[in-house]
Amino acid sequence: MLSPILPTLAERLRNAGYFTSGFSNNLTVGVLNNGLRRGFQRFVNYNGFLSSQSRQARMNPKAFAPYLKLFKRQLNTNARSLQDTLAHSEGLQNLSFPLYARLGPLLEKMLKTKGNTKKALTDAAQLLIERKEVDEGQPIFTFINLMGTHLPYHPPLHFLKRYASDVLRDKAARRYLNHLNTHLLSWMAPLTTDLDEQSKAILDGTYDAEVASQDEQVGAFLEKLRSGGALNRTLVIVCADHGEHLGEKQLMGHAFSIYNELTWVPLLIRDPGGDLPAGVQIEQFVSTRRIFHTVLAAAGQADPLEESLSLAQTRSAESDPDHGVVFSEAFPLGNLLHILQQREPQLVQEHRCDQMRRAVWKGEHKLIQVGDDHWELYNVFEDPNEKKNLYEALPEQVRAMQEHLQTFVSHAGVGAPTTDYTIEYEDPVVLSHLRNLGYLE
Repeated sequence: MLSPILPTLAERLRNAGYFTSGFSNNLTVGVLNNGLRRGFQRFVNYNGFLSSQSRQARMNPKAFAPYLKLFKRQLNTNARSLQDTLAHSEGLQNLSFPLYARLGPLLEKMLKTKGNTKKALTDAAQLLIERKEVDEGQPIFTFINLMGTHLPYHPPLHFLKRYASDVLRDKAARRYLNHLNTHLLSWMAPLTTDLDEQSKAILDGTYDAEVASQDEQVGAFLEKLRSGGALNRTLVIVCADHGEHLGEKQLMGHAFSIYNELTWVPLLIRDPGGDLPAGVQIEQFVSTRRIFHTVLAAAGQADPLEESLSLAQTRSAESDPDHGVVFSEAFPLGNLLHILQQREPQLVQEHRCDQMRRAVWKGEHKLIQVGDDHWELYNVFEDPNEKKNLYEALPEQVRAMQEHLQTFVSHAGVGAPTTDYTIEYEDPVVLSHLRNLGYLE
């Protein structure tokens, strides 16, 4: 739960006169009332059978809401039953893959456990171009959260053909992908052994296909803004909240790691105002937390400290206000950890799944702390896959970076986040999916 004393970006901008809107395909943002939606005048959640608008965003419920809820409940129940049948039927799994590949996305569209990327982007583009509900001259802040690259993987067939063509011909590969899509621990828990070459290829290929599909849809969104005359008056920032483990280091998903597979994420900015010139690539590491400061500065709402932390101030290592020092931290998700402790306790111990992780980057090195007493040091330029632990070899470097880490912890007052969530939506499929993900008991 986000502390109420910490203002969100939407709150800051709304108080400055912006129309604030959110379009979320993420269950943990669109459904859990964890404070992340504070400040949005309009917030739409696309999970479940039909999209819904958050009460937290002060949208008035429709008169027919109780009837709509019953309608959604029945449709969701039927769709879930069909999906379960598909997941556990050997006969259906042996169908020709083009048919099987079309059934998966169809059910995903019905259940919307990953939301509805196309509709979210269409609705956001419509708002930015047509400006309905927005006062004349009023600036708009829009947050769009997409989930297309999360499991379950059901990429469009033409992208499967391009990136994972072996899956189309191999029944064993089809069974592996189906198991991955339908079993929580298969894509959240650590592995007991390394993935074999074929399984790794299937996983990489289907993930790449999902990324390509998402990229295509974001490209279409930007083209709509361009053709509608909105692109050149819009600051666009594209980033990710985390990466994904696909079997590296015997890890899956994004729950129990702070390695580069999770922390190196894309960050692209298109700034028609010119503070961030086109074609410039920043080589050093930066923190995505500074998106907050960058947006406030672009909106003319930053105080002097926030202005100094705008990414527009980082043209080189010499001009970086963070001096190339970047921090990251990862907390174990309590409910998911509880599931893992019950089913795979040896994996919890082996991979230290119950311990907090922190990392600091400075220059070419990255120091990782797991719990109180486990340390790893890597040269991330020479060893980006983090295979050679230099902790014993470079004690002076370790001590210097430990000081940075301790300073960060003491200044930030870091503590484990609370999970005292409330739920606004009573969609049974959404709630079931949150339980499967480990966010609810």
